[in-house]
Amino acid sequence: MKIQHTHCHAPIAVAATDCCGAAPVLTPVLAHQAPAADASGQLFRIATMDCSAEESEIRQALEPITGIKSLGFQLGARTLSINASDAALPLALAAIRKAGFDPQPVTSNDAPSSEPGRDHEHAHSHAAYPGFWRFVLALLLATSAELLAYFAPDTTAWKVAGMAVALLAIWLAGLDTYKKGIAALLRGKLNINALMSVAVTGAFVIGQWPEAAMVMALYAIAEWIEAKAVDRARNAIKGLLDLAPAQALMRQADGAWRLTPVGSVLLEAWVRVKPGERVPLDGVVMQGSSAINQAPITGESLPVDKSPGDSVFAGTINATGELQVRVTAAANHSTLARIIHAVEQAQGTRAPTQRFVDRFAAVYTPAIFAIAITVLVLTPFLMGLSWQEAAYKALVLLVIACPCALVISTPVTVVSGLSAAARRGILIKGGTYLENARLLKAVALDKTGTLTEGKPALVGWRLWGEGDKVQVKQLAASLAARSDHPVAKAIVASLTDSALEVQRFTALPGRGVQGTVSGQTLQLGNHRLMHESGFCSPELEAELAMHEGQGRSVTMLADTHRVLALFAVADTLKPSSIQATAELKALGVTVVMLTGDNTATAKAIAARAGISDARGDLLPEAKLDAIKEMQQRYGATAMVGDGINDAPALAQADIGFAMGGAGSDTAMETADVVIMNDDLRRVAETVRLSKRTHAVLWQNIMLALGIKSVFLLLAVFGTATMWMAVFADMGASLLVVGNGLRLLRGAKDTQDAGKRGKI
Repeated sequence: MKIQHTHCHAPIAVAATDCCGAAPVLTPVLAHQAPAADASGQLFRIATMDCSAEESEIRQALEPITGIKSLGFQLGARTLSINASDAALPLALAAIRKAGFDPQPVTSNDAPSSEPGRDHEHAHSHAAYPGFWRFVLALLLATSAELLAYFAPDTTAWKVAGMAVALLAIWLAGLDTYKKGIAALLRGKLNINALMSVAVTGAFVIGQWPEAAMVMALYAIAEWIEAKAVDRARNAIKGLLDLAPAQALMRQADGAWRLTPVGSVLLEAWVRVKPGERVPLDGVVMQGSSAINQAPITGESLPVDKSPGDSVFAGTINATGELQVRVTAAANHSTLARIIHAVEQAQGTRAPTQRFVDRFAAVYTPAIFAIAITVLVLTPFLMGLSWQEAAYKALVLLVIACPCALVISTPVTVVSGLSAAARRGILIKGGTYLENARLLKAVALDKTGTLTEGKPALVGWRLWGEGDKVQVKQLAASLAARSDHPVAKAIVASLTDSALEVQRFTALPGRGVQGTVSGQTLQLGNHRLMHESGFCSPELEAELAMHEGQGRSVTMLADTHRVLALFAVADTLKPSSIQATAELKALGVTVVMLTGDNTATAKAIAARAGISDARGDLLPEAKLDAIKEMQQRYGATAMVGDGINDAPALAQADIGFAMGGAGSDTAMETADVVIMNDDLRRVAETVRLSKRTHAVLWQNIMLALGIKSVFLLLAVFGTATMWMAVFADMGASLLVVGNGLRLLRGAKDTQDAGKRGKI
């Protein structure tokens, strides 16, 4: 199940079919950013390469050439990065040109526009379809040709007039189809353009010129409608580009604030974000406080409070107060930009079902062409048809059997699933992981930052013996405020009492701190310090054992005679963790905790989260071994961690989930799936989305094959016409596109969608 993290190393797929009449580019890229070449590769623009079938042709052409290290396809930008030796590069370019493509070198100064629909030469692009009214005119002319054929006098003059009207309709609707069809036939490719060119030409030659004109006009209109429908999937992620404003209010050297293009804002500059505005760039809040709607980045439905020191992300919405933010990432390296880039890369990979369909289509199309020839040759003898009738049936077969709907069924569905996940704060880095998540049998969870908040918090405190509660809290807060230890910070954060002056403050390494407050010599430290001071009694030991058994760290305040108070600090369980583990179990997934914390703490946290198998005291290598053992015991296993110290386990797992993706470069790079808002429930959501995507994929495949099978039988044994052929082909394409786009609706569900058992 596991594949390389970079799709450019994917095996070369053999595909004889070019679906470019029906498989549009589905990989939006950053409009403001030139596509980057491989670190050591050269970048080329291939104007006619923007669908997976064309990528397959290029891969197939380059397969025999030795010396090619890697290929990096960006279908949305129509660019190819070739990392090859000096000797292999000219051979690679020659092979690409022989395959019918024209690679042109790209430099940073002439990088191609990456906006979908611009300079497009694809059969589904808006450039190839310059206007809907052109096709309406073609349809009116085709209708006129039909009327002339039926009602005009049967004379040579009227027949020539009708043929001229039909030719004009075919020219208006099918000129681009003919250009691409002839080019495909010259390369020995049987794509939709080639099949339609042969079918329409054949119909015209055998005297069915009114029907030839109508078929081409209907085909062009259906293609235009299909292109519009597919645009929804293509633009699902591209819409994120509009989230970040084009300008930012930046503080100048003289202290004035001036609107500046975001691309010109330097790192460490300060920008001001007013209430109701979108945050222009990633940064850290320096002044002000507000609630931020982070739904575009993390999928969270509720605003998140932000104050000085908190991170904010480009494209999020400032709801209430004015903020001054220090910029920490340039526009083309923001979290939003990295999300879009990661989804681009994901869309450039083939999912397992898509690879299957490509292989199937490579056999299917030549087979159908052979069947059509067989019908042409044999039906006059077997069924008593005239040669003209046999030719008509063969031409109808070619149009019906075009694999458009079959080939387009997978990329549209996969892209819709990836886009739906990204809108929910789940960044899935490839169709393989989207499809294979449904196969997971076990999930290993890291503790800190995954099940828990990842930072200590004061969960309880009590006086030990007699004393004034307010005074003891103030003494503890005073000492803790002088320490930089995380446990001390947690105590200070929870004790609101104002700190008193501390004299003769001393840090006691590995034990705690000591100082004089209001004339009293005090210690604030751990079990070891109290034991060395002789303050541990059986009662205190029992109390400490109880807290430690629950995974808590206990810090005690003592004077020179006795312990005054106990403060229990723990890494608290996330509110969503219990529900997350319950949802995974409901899906039949075994949940295991793997942590470097001590076993007692691990078991205490796991028990609260509803996990029975908790393994503590694990170094990164031990986590790796645990994943291997789980794979042998349960089957497909996922690892959920922070993407840094869990890197070996994330790499070994069949699918690696990284928590805390927002702002974490390491997580974005190492994991297969990134949970942008740290919500563990997103793991179960991914599994559910995977199951739904897989179901839709096979629904589409069955729809495409089923519809075509019925009309193929009608064409051979019944009365199927070329009109029916067009409706069978394009109707099936529109059905599978619409069915695949249903996955996008799941992205609009609220946070409690998991409770209803769907995305």
